[in-house]
Amino acid sequence: MERTAPPPDGTTPSSAPASATGEVPEPCGGAGSRVPDDAPAGDAPPPLDGVPRQRRTRGHPDGGVRPEAGAGEAAPAAGSRGTPVAGRRRSAARGMRPWRLLPTPAGTPFTFWYTAVLCATALIAERADPALVHALLQGSSTDVAHLVRTPELVLVGSALWVAGGVASPFTAGFVLVLTALERRVGGLRTAGVFLLGHVVATLATEVPVGLAVLAGGLPGSSLHRLDYGVSFGAAAACGALAGLLPLWLRLPLLTAACGALLEDLLAFTDPMTGWGHLIALLVGMATWPAVRRWHAARRLPAGARRGAPQA
Repeated sequence: MERTAPPPDGTTPSSAPASATGEVPEPCGGAGSRVPDDAPAGDAPPPLDGVPRQRRTRGHPDGGVRPEAGAGEAAPAAGSRGTPVAGRRRSAARGMRPWRLLPTPAGTPFTFWYTAVLCATALIAERADPALVHALLQGSSTDVAHLVRTPELVLVGSALWVAGGVASPFTAGFVLVLTALERRVGGLRTAGVFLLGHVVATLATEVPVGLAVLAGGLPGSSLHRLDYGVSFGAAAACGALAGLLPLWLRLPLLTAACGALLEDLLAFTDPMTGWGHLIALLVGMATWPAVRRWHAARRLPAGARRGAPQA
């Protein structure tokens, strides 16, 4: 075997001679180890010979490899906004905001503007001439005589007055209940529940009075009894709202409402109105299947609501 003398300049001879055309052979990695022409410029190290081409992160500042999730660690889904625990915490924080207990023009327009109307009529009842106030209340009363002549007018007009004034505890409870119900099912449906309880309880208490007068059990003056206010509608809204609350809130609410209504009924000051309140509360509780379905539909995303069948 012959030894090859090293070149005079001290360089190591190539393991493979150059071709006749003068081209230098490729390294052992082959064509697959070349850096692509469209790779981003940077200080990233060149790919290793004999290793598959490494994927570079588009737009990464150092052109490095995209980091992979560790063993046993799930990569976050695309478009996610945090873990489910963080999402539940944000939802709980939104639900605990105290100002959501009060009506607003944008969030609860029905409750807000209805409360504004009640404030205006309460101011009239407090500041106007007593004779004028009595005439207005008598014309809005849902007694038998008015229900026979103008039922639509008095059913709406009687719900524009609040007994006790806007500063009474009943009015505060009425606003809180209506606000909570409207935030869960919407303004039109809240108005429907309120009107349903108001109409059903009114007819359930006034029709027996008319029949009793015809039968001679009550005097004719009972046909003109003064009956107005929002208490029937408020009781129906309270009953409907109870069906949307968790059990630990539903039971105290129904217990307090039934206790207050039974106390008024046992006092026997106005038994027809007392029975009307209980009837309105039962009407609101009868709407639980509907209000729960409405509440579930409002919690869906906008796209899902458009694609879901209408109830």
